[in-house]
Amino acid sequence: MIRKLFVSVALAGAIPAAHAYDKASLASDASWVDAQSERIAPQATGLADNLWNWAEVGYQETLSSAAIQDHLKEAGFTIETGIAEIPTAFVASYRQGRGGPVIGLLAEMDALPGVAQKAVPEHSPIEGQAAGHACGHHLFGAGSTAAAIMLSRWLEETGTSGEVRLYGTPAEEGGSGKVYMVRAGAFEGTDVVLQWHPGDRNDALPRSTLANRSAKFRFKGVASHAAAAPERGRSALDGVEAMNFMVNMLREHVPDSTRIHYVITNGGGAPNVVPADAEVFYYVRDNTAADLEPIWERVEQIARAAAQGTGTSVEWEVIHGNHSLLPNQTLNRLLDASMRQFGGLEYSAQELKFAKSLDGLANRPGHEIGDQETIAPYDPSEAPLSGSTDVGDVSWNVATGGFGTATWVPGTSAHTWQAVAAGGTSIGHKGMLLAAETLTLAGMQLLRDPTLVEKAQQEFEQKRGDDFKYVPLLGDREPPLDYRK
Repeated sequence: MIRKLFVSVALAGAIPAAHAYDKASLASDASWVDAQSERIAPQATGLADNLWNWAEVGYQETLSSAAIQDHLKEAGFTIETGIAEIPTAFVASYRQGRGGPVIGLLAEMDALPGVAQKAVPEHSPIEGQAAGHACGHHLFGAGSTAAAIMLSRWLEETGTSGEVRLYGTPAEEGGSGKVYMVRAGAFEGTDVVLQWHPGDRNDALPRSTLANRSAKFRFKGVASHAAAAPERGRSALDGVEAMNFMVNMLREHVPDSTRIHYVITNGGGAPNVVPADAEVFYYVRDNTAADLEPIWERVEQIARAAAQGTGTSVEWEVIHGNHSLLPNQTLNRLLDASMRQFGGLEYSAQELKFAKSLDGLANRPGHEIGDQETIAPYDPSEAPLSGSTDVGDVSWNVATGGFGTATWVPGTSAHTWQAVAAGGTSIGHKGMLLAAETLTLAGMQLLRDPTLVEKAQQEFEQKRGDDFKYVPLLGDREPPLDYRK
């Protein structure tokens, strides 16, 4: 395909020397995938563009979910909808024969509020649109769908026994949609899960993420006239501010890995009225769920103390909670080798002009225009990322491998208008198709060779430990279907 720039021989040296998969099989299968990708590209990019234009936020992805399901139904998939009592969550399955591995693919689809942007290289918000795909989930959903369809065609053509499952997973951005799906048992019977994410580089590094829990702390006080009768009032805003003050002192006494951030979502309505209601929204992150718990307990203690000290009351609602991501070297090495069969991305003259004129890119060493042409060297260190994802909960229940592709101009950060802009162009399409091809090729190896699946599962069991018991960090609450309304 014209979008490709195959990696140099020098880069091949970054691939680990010992692999369980067959390299000759990879090369042969890559030719089949390449041809299939050419055929499915118009359908995949059209789907991605629709999701980009709709830009539906968490749990409101009605059009997006239906469109993905329609593509899968046309390809012969069986669809189960309303998973975990979430209207936009679904599992699409395609089976060939009896037995064989069950391979799961993830498809995110939600957009982010406040970052509507045209597909142009200067800041140009779309008037009247409240959200945008600043994390590339339109590409995530469409790319994984394309991979699932290509794998189903391969199963049918070869008669290989196995099953492909495409998980439509809503509300990753703060809604923890996958956690509810895990809790409802949607991933039971799936042998391994493959997933990817849009980004500004091509890599399959086995990175972990931070565990994360959030809650809205709601303080109740007594309203009164702030000038005529201040003694009668009990300020809920005082409770919020007292909590924030004490949490900020707590920062001095937490591990370096801890991250705490908050916004005041309700501070009252008028300065001359003592606020009877106030709310602050907190996120707390740390390396693992075990590290997070004691920090969270202290935040809850602070909330109680703030209420007591200000003569108010407080209650809180846990909004979401994600486990850290459990890396799987077996799957990530396979994904790395699969991606190298297709190579990096070559920009056209028009795309290069767009990239060079894109305003506001951070000067990030190692993230420069031209990096999209390469695959990053494989680093097995499992160094954690600073963000969080509900894929983490999947990874503690099923062996999970993941990677990223350059759907954005190198140097672009997630959750920015620059990411939205590139994601609505052929730059985003090229990265998405590379992801779809990588998922397909890796899935073919797993379906053909169940011993690879067994190896990934053995690593998963060893890392998770015999005494591990999965407990969702969001407890037993119901999905917050209206959290973006």
